[in-house]
Parts: sequence; structure tokens; C-alpha cells
Amino acid sequence: MSNVLIVHAHPEPASLTSALKDVAVETLRADGHAVKVSDLYAMGWKPLADAHDFTERRDPDRLIYVAESKNAYASGFQTADIAAEQDKLLWADAVLFSFPLWWFGMPAILKGWFDRVFAYGFAYGVGEHSETHWGDRYGEGTLAGRRAMLIVPIGGHLPHYSDRGVNGSIDDVLWPIQHGALFYPGMDVMLPFPVYSADRMDEDGWAEVKTAFKGRLARLFIDDPIPYRAQNGGHYDGKQRLKPELGGGSDGINMHLVREGDPQEVLRGQVRQTRRLAS
Repeated sequence: MSNVLIVHAHPEPASLTSALKDVAVETLRADGHAVKVSDLYAMGWKPLADAHDFTERRDPDRLIYVAESKNAYASGFQTADIAAEQDKLLWADAVLFSFPLWWFGMPAILKGWFDRVFAYGFAYGVGEHSETHWGDRYGEGTLAGRRAMLIVPIGGHLPHYSDRGVNGSIDDVLWPIQHGALFYPGMDVMLPFPVYSADRMDEDGWAEVKTAFKGRLARLFIDDPIPYRAQNGGHYDGKQRLKPELGGGSDGINMHLVREGDPQEVLRGQVRQTRRLAS
């Protein structure tokens, strides 16, 4: 069985978001998985990235957060709360992020978790940086080999988040999180589990959502992840732009998904195996 970390961000224990977190804990443990939960509001998580994140400073006169983050991670000068969350991530085989969609993004407390925990040298700034290799990121990195999935209750209706919806497709809305924060340090990102019209759900609707959610959890380590292209797999040119013959004619984020007929991606001399979208 596997280790699963749930990072949960909702201030109300009786909310639908918290209920989904509880279903995940119960279901995963019943299936034999080990589960840890970082309930950020219950923990009183500090969301501000500031000088108090470092037990010793490289430059006490001026705070350059990136430089201090790099020094603290390398030297053991991170605060205990940051180090503990990093240890949980390294322990996990999969990470579930449970949060409501607020203003087209995550709650501030969860954004602060990423800002502080994804330190320089841990989640970014790692690997070879050269003319042919742009660091270990987007398919490579410290968190490679782990799966990630977003659990996202949304107040809006599903059509509003469809391809032609007024809010933009859910894939577009979640792109900065799924591709920019999770795939960047190497995680395999699963399709999200959005729950629409969450604040108008009745008991029958909850029963349907709960059943569907349990099904997704049962396939957490079976389903294919979103087939994002690896940065160093050969599909991008020397300026990190997708090569013109790739992308299936798309000018949106879907161009960054591997498609049938695309050349194989090669990372560190090994062919990267990934699901491919039909052309």
C-alpha cells in the first residue's frame, strides 16, 4: 500500500470541502493506505513568507527571500514547520490538495503553504542548468514519482467552467496550480475532482458526489496522469518554446499536452512513457 498526504485548506470543519477531506481519509485508510493530513487552518499555519522563516539569516540587513530560502534549506536554517511539511511531501507517494476555489485560485493560507514549503533547493532551483538542460523541472525534480490531485468544490455551475464558459474552462483556471506548482517540481498530476454548485447541493447530490469521489480515490494509483510535456524531453526548443510542428494547431494550454504522433520524449537518455491524447 501507499502513503498519501492530504493538504487541506478550509476554515469550516462542517463544510463540503472538509467533508470530502474526511471521505478521503476514511476511504484511503480502509483501502490500506497510510494517510497524513495537514489541516492548515487547524494547524494555525503561517501563510506569510517573510524573515521569520529563517532561524539564521545570510543577509540580516536586506531580505531577498529567494537567497535566504536557498541558504536556509541547504544549511538547516528553515523553521520547523517548513521542514516538517517538506518531510511529509518526501514521505508521500501521492498528495491530495483539498480547497475551495476562491477568486479563481486557492485560499491565501494554501498559497502561503506553497510559498514557504516549496523552498529554493527543494522544489525549484534544482538540477543541472546549462544550454541544453533548464534545471530539473516540469517533469523532473525533487517530487518526481509522486502523484498529485486537486479536490476543488466550486460555487459556480459546470457550464460556466466549460470550454466556452464565461469563467474559462476548469483546465485553464487550474493551470497555474496543476502545471505551474505541481508538475514544475516533477509530480504526476491527476485530473482534478471539481464539485460544481457546491453551495447548493442537496442530499441526493452529495450521495452522487461521494460515490464518484470514492471511485476516483480507488483509481488514484491506476489512472493515467495529465500528459504534460516534459521541459527537457525534446519537445521545446532552446528558448523553451514548443517546437512549431507540435501542439496540434492549438494556441492555448492544450498545446503542452503530448499527442499521438508526437516524437518520443527522452529524459536523461531514457524514453519517457506517458499517455498520449488522440490527435
